[in-house]
Amino acid sequence: MAAQKKPRVENNIVLKPQDAGVFIDPRTDFGFKRLFGEKDLMTDFLNSVLGISIVDLEYRNTVRTGVSKDEKATIFDLYCSTGTGEKFIVEMQNLPHEHFIDRIVHYAARLIQQQGKRGKGWDYQLPPIYSVNIVDFKLDKKIITDKYLSYIQLLDRDTKKVFYDKLSLVFLELPRFNKPEEKLVTNVDYWMYALKNMPNLNELPDILDAEVFKKMFDLAKIAKMTAEQQNDYYKSLHDMNIMKIQFGKMESTITEQGKTITVLTQEIAERDAKLAERDAIIAEYERRLGLSATTVTKPTRSSKVRTHNV
Repeated sequence: MAAQKKPRVENNIVLKPQDAGVFIDPRTDFGFKRLFGEKDLMTDFLNSVLGISIVDLEYRNTVRTGVSKDEKATIFDLYCSTGTGEKFIVEMQNLPHEHFIDRIVHYAARLIQQQGKRGKGWDYQLPPIYSVNIVDFKLDKKIITDKYLSYIQLLDRDTKKVFYDKLSLVFLELPRFNKPEEKLVTNVDYWMYALKNMPNLNELPDILDAEVFKKMFDLAKIAKMTAEQQNDYYKSLHDMNIMKIQFGKMESTITEQGKTITVLTQEIAERDAKLAERDAIIAEYERRLGLSATTVTKPTRSSKVRTHNV
């Protein structure tokens, strides 16, 4: 894999990479927050994905402090709420890590914990909480499917009936979405198509003619951003690419090590099979000659060989 070149810098301004397109990459931290930091875009996205009707979305502080001073603070990508109390954590995750699902649950639990109210009057009623996660990897590579949207809730294991509907963990897997324009049907399809293909497009596709997408692509035009905004975007793009390259190298190393272990395991199995075959041949000779195991000692897998008189 070719090394990622660092962006050229002149007078603290990052010059445009040669491979930068017309529109920003929404997977970058800058791109994600620029687009989803717009209230009407976020509202349409959440309404499409969750099948609800938000009309009064408000952005909240993304930093959630711990219960004690020693507890690590939690920082969301974006955090919103509505006038009726619904809470939304919205995240973009480019790379997998070992405890990713645990982190998502922890974030939601932190938000639930902070809904508690002091005093005797609180009756433990909680608002609906949604954790919406756009991920640029497959949650489980072993599963072969084109189902890109997963909606997780607490349910009874046997009856499959939803037990608690106020906590929803939602995942949109970009690598599993491969629909061409002519196959787009739902609003979620349109959003996924825009998010996955935006960096490689030169203009707004005709199929994305809704006002929300016109605004989205207009905001995403690099040429319309200020020099400072372009500078911030190119740094964000560079950081994302570096992380992806480093992760790719790590995956390649692990894959090669896995192949080596597989080869060694096969060699050991073949050796054991040959030893078992040899032992069977020796046993057959003993049977034919009428010799007992105390008279002739079979060669063992040990390097030490004892000699007996026949």
